Amino acid sequence: MLTAPIDQLVDALPAQGMTVQALKALDYIAPGQWVNINRFDNMIRVVTGNGDDAFVKAVRQRALAMYADESQGYQRAVWIYQMVDSTDSKLGMAALANKAGELLSILSFLSSITPKADTTQSIDLAMKIIAEVMAFKYLNTTAPGDGVMDFASGLLEYQKENLIRVAAMLTFDGLVPLGPDFARKLMYTAQGMRLSDLESNATYQRLRSVIPGGVSPLQFVSGGVSALSNHMGGFTNRYGLSMARVVPQLRGIIEFADDKLDYVAGFIDMSTNYMEHTGIQSVARVLIARAAQQT
Repeated sequence: MLTAPIDQLVDALPAQGMTVQALKALDYIAPGQWVNINRFDNMIRVVTGNGDDAFVKAVRQRALAMYADESQGYQRAVWIYQMVDSTDSKLGMAALANKAGELLSILSFLSSITPKADTTQSIDLAMKIIAEVMAFKYLNTTAPGDGVMDFASGLLEYQKENLIRVAAMLTFDGLVPLGPDFARKLMYTAQGMRLSDLESNATYQRLRSVIPGGVSPLQFVSGGVSALSNHMGGFTNRYGLSMARVVPQLRGIIEFADDKLDYVAGFIDMSTNYMEHTGIQSVARVLIARAAQQT
């Protein structure tokens, strides 16, 4: 099995900590859309609207059987989300967990953070977008093709965990470190990307095995990100992702000076695993809904 059973993964999700705090800071984009469900049986009740114990048990058994079938895409999608976050260095996670709910001063962590150059940050964002595309493909379609346009269409329907994850990706890996014109920088980087840029990227090294055949990895990443840049910009506009709105929210959990936003981005990158956290929840939600239909 590529991952632990899905019920164990959901039950192991934290109720608090920097990842949860960072995601809650984005609640303003769609209030109440994301709820941090971290018990598998509770998710069954929420997704199905049925709290009968016998029904919950039956759905659980069916969902676990479906997830264990490696010929389906559930495990692969979770693995992708896990691999994206595993490439980031976690900064004092135990200490941060103990400080949940307190304001943290970014100044005390500056010596551990080196802001990334814009090109490096843009490639990191590009690879997270590609990871989201591939997880979407494994989870939602078996149709031929690279899944890019299927994802572009699906993005319009994103809700709950999916919605908050893309918002976090574009905010924490795009807007905060790269500025309001991050979509333009992303497009520029994608169009000028070289194979050596990919090969030096840790996320690419982890995910290269799931990049579809038929085209070169460079063509897939560069072409896919270029094709999706306008969609990312549209998402940003639709949900009002802006410095004016997000900075006050971040100040609720982190103390920082106005000229230290690149350090804030590095801090969030190293101290959260929002892709894995919400990715597990997303896969569990889809899995439970499908298991309930078969129960």
